[in-house]
Amino acid sequence: MAVQDDIERLINMKSWAVVGASNNPDKYGFKIFVSLRDSGYDVFPVHPTAVDIDGTKAYPSLADLPSVPDVVDVVVPPKLGVKVVEEAYAKGVKNIWFQPGAESAEAVALAAAKGMTVISNACAMVMRKHWR
Repeated sequence: MAVQDDIERLINMKSWAVVGASNNPDKYGFKIFVSLRDSGYDVFPVHPTAVDIDGTKAYPSLADLPSVPDVVDVVVPPKLGVKVVEEAYAKGVKNIWFQPGAESAEAVALAAAKGMTVISNACAMVMRKHWR
């Protein structure tokens, strides 16, 4: 399947977790979370210490989510990517999206090796506007 087909398929999935969600409106973790939430997606913000993100209950890790999201959107530094992939795989997540600047070759390769659909070097906010 072509990358563009994968992007379109993931963008049309309704349940997302944003790992690296933030309460700082200047950070992409905030912008992406709010953009998805305000566009009608079911979005779980994941942040290790936040109680909520913009009024939505936050979860300290993917393991703590009440259900398995369709897509995990990664907005953390690349050095944390492998850990996120391992947590997503353990949770049963099939699709992972690395925001530009969040990917590492190691994390992308690990996700692919685990059979996950992987998107990297594409912004979910921009792609959502293009494909929906």
